[in-house]
Amino acid sequence: MKVKRALFSVSDKKGILEFAYELCNLGIEIISTGGTAKILREKIPVTSVSEVTNFPEILDGRVKTLHPKIHGGILNVRNNSEHQKEVEKHNIKNIDLVVVNLYPFRETISKNDATIDDAVENIDIGGPCLLRSAAKNYRDAAVVVDPEDYEKIINELKTNNEISLKLRKNLAVKAYRHTASYDIAIYNYLSGELMKNNENENNNKIKFPGSLFCEYRKIQELRYGENPQQEGAFYRKGDKIFKKLHGKELSFNNIVDTNDACELINEFNDPCVTIVKHSNPCGIACAGNIDDAYDKAYSGDPMAAFGGVIALNRTLTAKAAEKINKIFIEIVTAPDFEDDALEILKQKKNIRILKYDLNKFSKSMNEFDMKKVAGGMLLQDKNNIVIDPDKLKIVSEAKPTPGQIEELIFANTVVKHVKSNAIVLSKNKKVFGIGAGQMSRVDASKIACGKAGDEVLGCVMASDAFFPFRDGIDVAAKKGIAAVIQPGGSIHDRDAIDAVNEYKIPMVFTGVRHFKH
Repeated sequence: MKVKRALFSVSDKKGILEFAYELCNLGIEIISTGGTAKILREKIPVTSVSEVTNFPEILDGRVKTLHPKIHGGILNVRNNSEHQKEVEKHNIKNIDLVVVNLYPFRETISKNDATIDDAVENIDIGGPCLLRSAAKNYRDAAVVVDPEDYEKIINELKTNNEISLKLRKNLAVKAYRHTASYDIAIYNYLSGELMKNNENENNNKIKFPGSLFCEYRKIQELRYGENPQQEGAFYRKGDKIFKKLHGKELSFNNIVDTNDACELINEFNDPCVTIVKHSNPCGIACAGNIDDAYDKAYSGDPMAAFGGVIALNRTLTAKAAEKINKIFIEIVTAPDFEDDALEILKQKKNIRILKYDLNKFSKSMNEFDMKKVAGGMLLQDKNNIVIDPDKLKIVSEAKPTPGQIEELIFANTVVKHVKSNAIVLSKNKKVFGIGAGQMSRVDASKIACGKAGDEVLGCVMASDAFFPFRDGIDVAAKKGIAAVIQPGGSIHDRDAIDAVNEYKIPMVFTGVRHFKH
C-alpha cells in the first residue's frame, strides 16, 4: 500500500512533529486540522482540512473533518471501479494514512474540579469517525493512534516504500480498541453523572447500570494460573496501584493473596500487619508501632506464615525487615520502605517486594465487587460496612466491658476477610485462632480453638454469620473465651443466648452478616 497523503489530527502531540517531518521527506503530503497544523508548520508544509473541504472549521471546532472529501478519501476501495468513478466525479483525493488520537476525556474527568460541561466538551466526535473509517478500510488505508507506532510506519516506508498488510491489520485492531476504550470511559462517566437521580418504575434509585462495560488492559502474562496446568494473565483497570521493587515475577495466587492482605490491613487506622495464605489471614495484629504489630502478627501462627504474603499499612522498618528475612516469605508489601529495609530484603533474590499506593488502593475499595460465573457476571457492593459500637445489641445477661467491645469490633473486622464459614479468636488486637472455610460452624470453632491452643483463654470470638445451634459457642466457651460477637438472626438465637448466659460471658449482635465466598 503506497502512501501519498496523510491526515493528522492529534491531542497527544508526542513525537508528532518528527513523524510528520519523516513522512514529508518521503514525499507524502500532510493534511491537518487546526491545532496540529499549527505545530507541524514549524517544520513542514501542511494543507489544512479546510482547504480540502472548502469549508471552515465551525462551532468552536466541533465540526472539522465530517465531510465527504475527507471520509470519501479514506473509505473508497481502490480496486472498486464504481468507487473510483465516484471519487473522480466529486474530485475526492485518496487519504492513505490517518494519524489520530482523541480528546483527553479520561484526563479531564480525573481532575478534582472537573465539571460535566468540561467532560462533554472533551467528547471527541470527528476523531472516532476518522479512526473507524480508516480501520474499516485497512486494505487501502493505514490508521495510527499510538505514538509508539510511528517508528514502525517510517521503517516500513523507508524499507519497502509501503505499509504492509500485516501492520495495517494490527493498526486497525488497535484503532478499534482505542475507540471502544474511549466510548466505555464516556458511557461509564455519563451513566454515573447523568443518571444520578434516575429512578425505576418502583421509584427506587438505579444503582446498577443496564449494561456493564469494564475495560481491563493486559499488564503481563503469568507463569501460570492457580495451578501449573492453567495459563494465566494479569489485567489492570485504571491506575497502577502496586509497583514491584524487587524479586521474581508474580504468580496468579501471589496477586490474589496480596490484594486480600491489603484489603484487610487497610480496614485499620492503627499500625497493622497481616500475613495471608491462600486468601485467608493466618496472622494479624495492630499495635502502637509497626514493629510491634509485625511481632504480634507473626507469633499468632508462625507455622502457617511459611510462604505467605506479609502486608503492612505503614512504612516497613529495617528492624522488621531483619526479622522477615529469617523466614521464607513470598511477598512483602507496604506503602513505603526504609532504605535500609529495602537493602535487607533484597539480600534474598526471589522475594517479591511491592510498594502500593495507599490512596489509590483505598479508592479501589469503593468499586463494585465482581465475580465471574458461567455465562455471566455477578456484581455487588464491596463489603465496606463499619460497625458502630454504639449500635451493638447486647443480648446476654453479662455486659461487655469497653475494652471487650473494642476487641470484639477488631475480631469482627478480621472475620469479614476470612472465607466462610469463619470463626476468629483474638485478644489485645492480635488474632490467635482462625477457623476458615468450613462447612459447619462448629468445625470452624474447633479449628480456631485448636489454633489458639492455651491462648484461647481470654480471647473474644467473632463469627461471620449466626450460630445455627449452640454447639459452636459450647466448644469455645469450655476453652475459656471471654465474649462473643455475631450477627444474630437465627431461629435458634435463644439457644445461643442461653449458652452464653450459662457460661456467664457477654454476647453482642451486630445485625450484619459477613459471608465471603
